[in-house]
Amino acid sequence: MPSPTDYVELAARIKRWGVELGFQQVGVSATDLGADEAHLLNWLAAERHGEMDYMQRHGVKRSRPAELHDGTLRVISVRMDYDPPQARDAWEVLDDPSLAYVSRYALGRDYHKLLRARLQKLAERIAAETGPFGYRAFVDSAPVMEKALARNSGLGWIGKHTNLINHSAGSWFFLGELFTDLPLPVDAPASEHCGTCTRCIDVCPTQAIIAPNQLDARRCISYLTIELRGSIPVEFRRAIGNRIYGCDDCQLVCPWNKFAQKSAEPDFIARHGLDSATLVELFAWSEEEFLKNTEGSAIRRIGYECWLRNIAVALGNAPRIEGVVAALSARKEHPSALVREHVLWALTPPASESNSSCG
Repeated sequence: MPSPTDYVELAARIKRWGVELGFQQVGVSATDLGADEAHLLNWLAAERHGEMDYMQRHGVKRSRPAELHDGTLRVISVRMDYDPPQARDAWEVLDDPSLAYVSRYALGRDYHKLLRARLQKLAERIAAETGPFGYRAFVDSAPVMEKALARNSGLGWIGKHTNLINHSAGSWFFLGELFTDLPLPVDAPASEHCGTCTRCIDVCPTQAIIAPNQLDARRCISYLTIELRGSIPVEFRRAIGNRIYGCDDCQLVCPWNKFAQKSAEPDFIARHGLDSATLVELFAWSEEEFLKNTEGSAIRRIGYECWLRNIAVALGNAPRIEGVVAALSARKEHPSALVREHVLWALTPPASESNSSCG
């Protein structure tokens, strides 16, 4: 293993290797997340995690890296740009209620495997230099406070919308981590630069950002369309608009994203026309087509039933032209009660909603 003085050079090499492997930035942090743990526990106590029961089950393991992976002394955090090149402009899609809006991160292939493979290669390069060492790679796959760790490693600050922001790269990037037993020198945490800006809070369609740095997931469109498996509360359906998988509004209005770069990764290029597909077109997919077209995509995790549920809501918000009504009517007798409920809502004129229920 390296001598203490060699760890400074090793950390510099790790950062160079990370960039060579396709990461835009690499940083190193210690494992103390005491203040963030208090914030997490308060958030859980307020039940703002909704039906994401795993958040409660994991408890403080999320904020104590050494309990998640024994022997962890440092966390190597990485970020990788994902904004897909050549995709149709996000605002253009959002402004056309006949189109389906899919969160930018999910337009291409699933990022989990790509980032994890790159992290594994980084670990192998480190091992070639140091010999065997203890590590474990994470990419949104375990109870890890990735944004707090990334902030502590200097990759950015946590904005008022609770996403990480980098002063020279915005927020359109994925995060990954290597937990390691190497006593590397740590980087300085990033300072905050949101100032008095509240654009993300003001733009949120469902007012899910209830205060700076406080997100109520139960109101968040990303939660409602991805994490929630049951009925979408009626009170949020109109606000969802044409967003069928996730929501990017808080990032789209962030001034810091004027510095964001398009991804250079071919895997993140939009697939199957999902950057400009119509709602009617996607609603017509059979389950076999859904599985085929979402193979290797993050979208597949919600399943076909929730896919139809989400699109039904978006169609209910679309102009009531013949094609929309016909598409919804064709699903009125769908085997899923969940789908039928949202189709019926979508076919019901808005004036009748005062008598509706969540089902």
